[in-house]
Amino acid sequence: MNTDPIVESVRLKLLQRSQLGISKYGTTLYENQISRLAWLKHAQEEALDLANYLEVLIQQESESDKQINNSCEYCGGSGWR
Repeated sequence: MNTDPIVESVRLKLLQRSQLGISKYGTTLYENQISRLAWLKHAQEEALDLANYLEVLIQQESESDKQINNSCEYCGGSGWR
C-alpha cells in the first residue's frame, strides 16, 4: 500500500501534539469532560488565532509581491501583470 508523505507528516504531528497535550494537561481529548459550549469557544479561539497568522502571511506576501513587481527591470518597473 502506498502512503502519502504529506498525510504521514500530518499524522506524526497530530500524535506529537496529542502527547504534548496529555503531558501538559494530564488527560486526553477523549477523556476531557468539558461542555460542548466550552469546546466551541476553544475552537473559535483557535480559529481566530489562525486568522491572525494568515493575515500576517498575506500582508508579508503582498508586500513581497509589490517589491518584486515594482523592481522588474524587464517590464519597465510596472510589474509582471
